[in-house]
Amino acid sequence: MTVSIVGIGLLGGSFALAIREKYPKIRFVGVDTSTVNGQLALAKGIVDEVLPLDEAVAQSTLVVMATPVNIIIDLLPKVLDLLPPGATVVDLGSTKELICGIADAHSKRAQFVAAHPMAGTENSGPSAAFKELLPGKNLIICDREKSNPDSLTLTESLFRDAGMKLFYMTPQEHDLHLAYVSHLSHISAFALGLTVLEKEKDEQAIFDMASTGFSSTVRLAKSSPQMWAPIFDQNRINVSDALSAYIEFLQQFKQVIDDQDVKTSLDFMQRANVIRRVLDGIEKR
Repeated sequence: MTVSIVGIGLLGGSFALAIREKYPKIRFVGVDTSTVNGQLALAKGIVDEVLPLDEAVAQSTLVVMATPVNIIIDLLPKVLDLLPPGATVVDLGSTKELICGIADAHSKRAQFVAAHPMAGTENSGPSAAFKELLPGKNLIICDREKSNPDSLTLTESLFRDAGMKLFYMTPQEHDLHLAYVSHLSHISAFALGLTVLEKEKDEQAIFDMASTGFSSTVRLAKSSPQMWAPIFDQNRINVSDALSAYIEFLQQFKQVIDDQDVKTSLDFMQRANVIRRVLDGIEKR
């Protein structure tokens, strides 16, 4: 079995490492526009060979598209054109409605599986990949009824073997939910980073005073802009709605602080503390 990883970064590389651990005889081929990434992926044992896209797809049983979502949009029709009979292509993009729409228009739609592993770190590139990234995390598969049984079964089996828990929803549901639980948190981190850097021109003072709380809150601001800008654009309607709701609460919080309304401030925080129950439930699943 030959698996091609298109975009040898954190997610694609971690998938390859996790599956290689389970099935050492699977051959992994890397495809990447960066020569450095290709060399790093070879040195780290993520892939066995690096090839141009057309050569890799032509010999693949499975093609995993792990590039930024704007590149998935551009490459998906070409990959489907090149895909051999009986082979499967799966994308790992963080948006789904636009990608699924592109796939729906192709004659080989049944050989495509739309998937999103809910896993990641603030780091990027093949050097950031590690085999423990996926186990215990959730995988969302969209429009599974549009994928042929063999392609769906292969995708489900490999991600289960990587230790992931599978969930199913429509692309529209995916993009709506992700706007709130993922995309908004990244925007918040980017905005917080900009706010602090703008206010605190003396960077050393930030480093000296930064606590673990600040570091954990702003950590996502280290994420790749090349990956996240296309995500915000492709999911802009849902992200804008999420931001509007968030900004409204920020404005309310500002007002109660300006008014020295400690009672309402306490009430806001106590209501927000309910998130502890939600997060505890997620960790126990």
